[in-house]
Amino acid sequence: MKITGKKPWYMEYLLIIVGTALMATAITSCFDAAGLVTGGFSGIAILVKAGTKSLYGNGIPLWVTNLVLNIPVFLLAAKIKGVAFVKKALLGDLSLTVWLAVLPAWKLSGDFLLVALYGGLLQGVGIGLVFLGGGTTGGTDLLAAIIQNFMRHYSIAQIMQFVDGAVVLVGMYVFGVERALYAIIAVYLVTKVSDGIIEGLKFSKSVYIITEKPDEVSRMVMEDLDRGITGISAKGMYSGQDKLMLFCVVGKKELVHLKEMIDEIDPNAFVIVGDAREVHGEGFLEKWQK
Repeated sequence: MKITGKKPWYMEYLLIIVGTALMATAITSCFDAAGLVTGGFSGIAILVKAGTKSLYGNGIPLWVTNLVLNIPVFLLAAKIKGVAFVKKALLGDLSLTVWLAVLPAWKLSGDFLLVALYGGLLQGVGIGLVFLGGGTTGGTDLLAAIIQNFMRHYSIAQIMQFVDGAVVLVGMYVFGVERALYAIIAVYLVTKVSDGIIEGLKFSKSVYIITEKPDEVSRMVMEDLDRGITGISAKGMYSGQDKLMLFCVVGKKELVHLKEMIDEIDPNAFVIVGDAREVHGEGFLEKWQK
């Protein structure tokens, strides 16, 4: 049965809380333990902790720096962008701060590559879950939104890249070039994994079919594959003829069978296959019930 509607309200908060827990684990047990600075306020917190060890024993805790840095940013954002703009970000930041304070830290491995890979995986999944919950964790993305308000000719993404890049460069100076190179691997992995979580990990294939036998092909798709198919009016610009272009979405495993069946029905059919990153609807990803 098809499920429609939005996620329950509590699921959004649960996603943010679980996501920030994964982020905190990556920061404390992977990046901080190995001296990998991956940018953001968490990267600054790692630098501050390392720089204050001679003054405060183990250095200023990560959660303290994260909270202190975010307070003025949130106040500025609330004043410039409005309270509604920072509401979900405030929850994400407070949750991350609490996790940084209470989660025990352990050294995952002495191998920097393993630390970069697993730390990047954990933080990427965490960020993806937080974004799916409709929140953020403040930090450089909120700072970038504030700066962009005064520097309109730069995008938020460009400002974030500059700020995070500057943090990584400082980390390179403090911890050395080798660790900075591993940190860049972690940054890349965080980006790819979080994007995959946000955009959807279940890949399907979108298929456009131009054929002289649209009825036979449509019947095959609906009866043999049990998939829906749509006819789109089109015109061949070379021939000047009006045609019916078919469009459907199938799973990856069904694609080979679909192409074989199309070849049997119409060997001259023109088939275009593309990626459908996330598909909502009956037979694919179901939606949350209200």
